[in-house]
Amino acid sequence: MENPQEERRSRLHGRLVIASLAGCVVLGGALMLLPSERTATRAPAPAPGAQALTAVTAGVPAALPDLAVLIGERETHLRRHPRDAESWAVLGTAYVEQGRRTAETAYFPKADKALRTSLKVRGKGNAEALGGLAALANARRDFRSARTWGEAARKLEPKRWTTYPLLIDAYTGLGDYKAARASLDKLMELRSGPAVSARAAAVYRDRGWREDAAATLSDAAASAQAPAERAAYLERVGQLAWERGDREDALRHFQEAVRLDPDQRAAQAGQGRALAALGRTTEALNAYRVALTKQPLPQYALELGELYESLGLGQAARVQYDLLRARVQQAAVSGVDEALILGQFEADHGDPASAVRRLRAEWRRQPGIAVADALGWALHRTGADKEALRYATVATDKVHGGGVRSASYMYHRGVIERELELYAPARRHLQEALRINPYFSPLHVRAARAALTALGEVPDEDLPVTPPPCRSGRCA
Repeated sequence: MENPQEERRSRLHGRLVIASLAGCVVLGGALMLLPSERTATRAPAPAPGAQALTAVTAGVPAALPDLAVLIGERETHLRRHPRDAESWAVLGTAYVEQGRRTAETAYFPKADKALRTSLKVRGKGNAEALGGLAALANARRDFRSARTWGEAARKLEPKRWTTYPLLIDAYTGLGDYKAARASLDKLMELRSGPAVSARAAAVYRDRGWREDAAATLSDAAASAQAPAERAAYLERVGQLAWERGDREDALRHFQEAVRLDPDQRAAQAGQGRALAALGRTTEALNAYRVALTKQPLPQYALELGELYESLGLGQAARVQYDLLRARVQQAAVSGVDEALILGQFEADHGDPASAVRRLRAEWRRQPGIAVADALGWALHRTGADKEALRYATVATDKVHGGGVRSASYMYHRGVIERELELYAPARRHLQEALRINPYFSPLHVRAARAALTALGEVPDEDLPVTPPPCRSGRCA
């Protein structure tokens, strides 16, 4: 087995050198005409629809107004030319991006119809539509289907670089981190640039290489040309800063992302997290409200509800929890799997037994690290701490795949160990949670500190060796 330090040195030595994207990708057979006489005159910027087309076909973030223009153009075109398979694929992929960015899941059935129409019109050899269906499945958190569609697209066109980011997302959602790394390696062989760097950073983060992830994402943001793309990468830099507990740095990146792209709602929610940790509660509440108004994701509703609850505003928290349930139900109608967020919510604020049932089924379908953590915590909330520790171990132990440095995962493991009277490892994991990010949750940070105080001084001892859970979703 290769030495991890040697692997790290080799990887860093051969690190991806970021190259700026040279001009816009010319798509659809259109020619970009350069002025032959007035060389001092700058070529006009591409129209909004063309800008969105370049972004959508390259799998990078697009500005919402440009996306709306592109969708309108393609819908109009297809009324006159219903046999244009390429335009159907572009339209379907644009619907996916619009649904993802706005949290309007009603776009997803429209995307599915457009992409399948593209397949029907062209028949075999339609990697564009297959990639669009993989993107749609990822957006719906249906990672098995995303893997199926993505692998079909890869088989058809192995050198089509835009397929590999989709496969990375699918493999990660399924807990197949070896395949995700292999897909990244192939992607980096085929392509360089900001979009590739951003994907590399996500894999580095999942392996626990947080500093490398932050540096690579910063390079991607600096090299990105379109404001919406740069804003998306800055939001991810801010999220990495938040995960390590750097409130001020996170806030700066979130604010810059929103300045570049006012529709960057993930960055607005990020501002809510950072501002709450800084004690700027009124501003934090306003940031969350803005994000929820324009992108009503269940995750934002849960975070805002917990912030209200930490302030003693129970009624306001219940309003957000009701919104979360309503959004999950709406998403299910459009084929979106929200079992993870619903399980997380039910474990802490609803019915833990229901959370266990949902998350067991989710683990059988797609056993990623986030599901392992959520299932372990839900089992703890029902009193099944021995089984809970098996899943918490998967989420936090690199030997079993849990490379992500997450304060909440460590907190969950520490609390479970305390209930099992494993006091030394419980103390170490609770301390680690607060060391990683001392502001990770307005509710659970207080509980972590109280648990450490209650533990007091305990003798040091080896961590227990806990086998991982079986992949069937049941443990011995």
